Amino acid sequence: MKGEGIYKDRGSKFLGFAETIANEEEAKARITWYKKKYHDARHVCYAYRLGPNLWRTKDDGEPHGTAGAPILRSIDARGMDNILVVVVRYFGGTLLGTGGLMVAYREAAKAALEGMKV
Repeated sequence: MKGEGIYKDRGSKFLGFAETIANEEEAKARITWYKKKYHDARHVCYAYRLGPNLWRTKDDGEPHGTAGAPILRSIDARGMDNILVVVVRYFGGTLLGTGGLMVAYREAAKAALEGMKV
């Protein structure tokens, strides 16, 4: 299953992508794919969960805790497992602050998760 969503704030675009994954190797391979495809983006942040004890997040240059953690909370709020969410940010020239970033990454992740289809 895959889903896509978008969130915009003050010129920045946050493209959210959600997909099911089978294991950590697949998650890493998909993250590498997104980084190559969106090589022109400022940030490619992500979170994934594989069972109750295996999860990873990455802020990719955003202030600590403002990207990966909100994405993971969006996954956990839906009780999902074996899922990867990647949010790609195209910077619009205006700083959003830590609160604005957390909202943006959460909302992009939420939109991608809500858009999941087989």
